Amino acid sequence: MAYVDGFVIPVPKENLEAYKKMSLECGKVWKEFGALQFRETVGDDVPPGKVTSFPLSVDLKENEAVVFSWIVYESRARRDEINEKVMKDPRIASYMDPKNMPFDGKRMIYGGFEMMIDL
Repeated sequence: MAYVDGFVIPVPKENLEAYKKMSLECGKVWKEFGALQFRETVGDDVPPGKVTSFPLSVDLKENEAVVFSWIVYESRARRDEINEKVMKDPRIASYMDPKNMPFDGKRMIYGGFEMMIDL
């Protein structure tokens, strides 16, 4: 069954185009190395909560949007192989530098997930 890396990221609204550009370039690299899907979505209906919510999870500021992203792989082993290659690829090296990220990487939430149901 497939494996998924998931991300929730606060992106300043003024940086959404820069984020999209970065994402398109990075997504091509992930797909080239074998990722099955590379998805980026921007929050359209993400109400703030009192206990939990997407905005609370990333300490969303007034001028920011929540981005929810995921990458699908054949397996965790395959994900590890692909990510090792991606992280060494010179095409995305500049984006890995926190000074060049169009978002605050310290507030990004991410993790790997084993697929439980795939309908």
